[in-house]
Amino acid sequence: MTRALIKPELLAPAGNMEKGKMALLYGADAIYLGGKMFGLRAFANNFEMPEIAEITEYAHKLGKKVYVTVNIFAHNEDIDKLPEYLLGLANAKVDALLISDLGVWQTAREVVPNMALHVSTQANTTNFASVKAWEQLGAERVVLARELSLKEIAEISDKTSVELETFVHGAMCISYSGRCLLSSYLTGRDGNRGACTQACRWEYNMYKLGEQKRPGEYFDLEEDEHGTYVMNSKDLCLIEYLPELMDAGVCSLKIEGRMKSVHYVATVVSVYRKAIDACWTDRKNYHVPESWITELNKVSHRQYTTGFAVVKPDRNAQVYTSSKYEQTHDFVGIVTGYDAENKRAYFEQRNNVKAGEPLELLMPDGQLMPFVLTAMQDENGVAIDCAPHAQQKFSAYSDVELLPFSLLRRKVVK
Repeated sequence: MTRALIKPELLAPAGNMEKGKMALLYGADAIYLGGKMFGLRAFANNFEMPEIAEITEYAHKLGKKVYVTVNIFAHNEDIDKLPEYLLGLANAKVDALLISDLGVWQTAREVVPNMALHVSTQANTTNFASVKAWEQLGAERVVLARELSLKEIAEISDKTSVELETFVHGAMCISYSGRCLLSSYLTGRDGNRGACTQACRWEYNMYKLGEQKRPGEYFDLEEDEHGTYVMNSKDLCLIEYLPELMDAGVCSLKIEGRMKSVHYVATVVSVYRKAIDACWTDRKNYHVPESWITELNKVSHRQYTTGFAVVKPDRNAQVYTSSKYEQTHDFVGIVTGYDAENKRAYFEQRNNVKAGEPLELLMPDGQLMPFVLTAMQDENGVAIDCAPHAQQKFSAYSDVELLPFSLLRRKVVK
């Protein structure tokens, strides 16, 4: 079965209203988000129903889409509450629901029969037979499991006709497609019901209990004296393999990260927007310039890996010495407006920032430029030389028009 080659959408995470708008402004074709119930990121701010309607209207005005996660492993009490919630999402005019549970799926088919349904990665879809089965159940799209190789994705695409979506960037779960009980066992917070504490990122040691001769003796697991992080996966990054994914007929390339910062979402979306556009224009000569990797390293991340896409991951896919994130830049402010007559840019502070220090701006159109704060003033027009207060409003001189929602950031000094 030969698929028509289409330009894949760029699908970005939206942990709250600000992140959703930033993702759309920086180039995402669609966003996915969770409400206050039935999603797998309970610790994200998430959206009340009126906010879902608001962000959906905002996206639709830009010609873009909103998908809502309804992908917990539902129990009886969840099913009882589900119909009212689904009707609310339909009234909010969202474009599709992401579902993994068959009971939730059937309920959605009955309650909101005209709603497009996407199969969540939580459904662990790893073969073409499963994809066909979901299509027969009415799926418009299947989000493939992250445990698939590029070759397997291509084979599934060749033998099916439903839309296919794959993750291309972000955190990897140590458990299969995120089905994990570790958080539930250790903290009582169930990752399969939206409350994961990411216990796989913690530091672990192994030692003998009840050993009379060697009580409390540690096994030789540590990389150094501080122990090891035996389940701490590197982050996925498939930016080099966009041609293969496009050739395989994947229609949506997905970024993980509803718990990530505004800085993360905007930066990663901006890079992948450029990458998808460049690859679509000329797949055969597509290459990844160093500047894109430099940008991806500016945000909080773990070391990058290609996951299961190219070769089956081995021990090198884990980070054993630390669960800390890496980043080369700090997010220090966001542009809220520009006064062309007086040549003043207006900012909201996100980290202590001072006049005269070398900074840079990333704008929603992808432009990157150096910037130095000069002639700083507070909200009342009083001269200041720094903005030390959380979310402090201030302005500075700029003879260049700065776009609203531009990010102001500073290189980390080690």
